[in-house]
Amino acid sequence: MFSSLRITRITPSTSTFRALNISKTTRTFTTTTPFKMPENLKQGEVDAQTDPSVAKQYDNETSAEEKFKDLYAIADGIKIGMLSTYRQGTGPVSRAMAVSKRSGPDFLFLANKHSNKISDLQSNKEVNLTFHDKSNQDWISVTGEAVKTSGDDPRIKEIYSKVVSAWFGDLGDGVHNGGPEDPRMYLVEVRSKYISYYKHTSGMLGQAKEIGGAVLTGKVAQTGVLRELKEADIEQARKSDSALTS
Repeated sequence: MFSSLRITRITPSTSTFRALNISKTTRTFTTTTPFKMPENLKQGEVDAQTDPSVAKQYDNETSAEEKFKDLYAIADGIKIGMLSTYRQGTGPVSRAMAVSKRSGPDFLFLANKHSNKISDLQSNKEVNLTFHDKSNQDWISVTGEAVKTSGDDPRIKEIYSKVVSAWFGDLGDGVHNGGPEDPRMYLVEVRSKYISYYKHTSGMLGQAKEIGGAVLTGKVAQTGVLRELKEADIEQARKSDSALTS
């Protein structure tokens, strides 16, 4: 029997590590020394509260006010997200939608009343919105409810812009012209119930260095923070931030 086993990690080229400022390392394990997790946890101690790959992601220190401030900044910088509805007999269905207006933690869209999304919402008002910024990996997930789908809401004229007509077309009958009074023009108001989002804390080079270092050391990479906003906080923000729109 072997008394010890020496394992050398195979790593990318030296030039890659020089670019990331990471040095190569060699680990040695013995048959008498059990492998230890990054947080020195025993096998039976790993759960949803202690697992560093889960627990360390959540930011429980930042104030709700600051969390919403960062949320609004990320959402306003992306503008286009995926709106997911539930379709009977099919399941969740998603499509890209441009946000017409953000009102505090809630979102307004303009949609064609003849579209499948409107028929989906008439039978099930639960929705999910997702946003992703590929330039820095920030993302947002909003679970909510389409509390209003209406063609006579006065806010349609407030949030309408000429570019919206490109998605409706002018049918040449003097009525269905893609304008704010087009009977096909519906407002969809999504009221948030639960929000989670990820905010980067390092640039792309820093993220590569962090991930590379985690691969080599066995630690958990931390390239940003994951935050949750629950219904009570969202309701409070709805009262205080309704004027903070985009």
